[in-house]
Amino acid sequence: MINVGDKAPEFNLPDETGNLVSLDDFEGQNIVLYFYPKDNTPGCTKESIGFSEAKEAFREHDTVILGASRDSVKKHQNFIKKQNLTVKLLVDEEGTLCNDYTVWVKKKLYGREYMGIERATFLIGKDRAIKQIWRNVKVDGHVEDVLNTVKAL
Repeated sequence: MINVGDKAPEFNLPDETGNLVSLDDFEGQNIVLYFYPKDNTPGCTKESIGFSEAKEAFREHDTVILGASRDSVKKHQNFIKKQNLTVKLLVDEEGTLCNDYTVWVKKKLYGREYMGIERATFLIGKDRAIKQIWRNVKVDGHVEDVLNTVKAL
């Protein structure tokens, strides 16, 4: 399990354009890394739109926003186009990022158990330490909560 104070796990994954992205690409910036289960589903759409709408407010506090799911480059491109998103989305088709950040978990729906992505957000500081973790995120009010935490850094 990853905890506040731990060094953020490194990654080198494609984004929605197919270009590789790593922590080193954001030197001197905080990173909000949010994990969501699936593109174009109601909660994931609402959360991604919320982060897109608040992108400039985060930028004012030297913070970049990265979303991550196990969807493909093509699905991310469709999601961004359909929802007019402005945040960068990481492609984690193999699930390595989900495993490294301990968000690939056993879930239960209608009595059926399955593995899936826990909706979770990690605030990574400029020093690449985990500053805050939100697990089992409820979408309503989440973006505002994360922004207020960033402002308090």
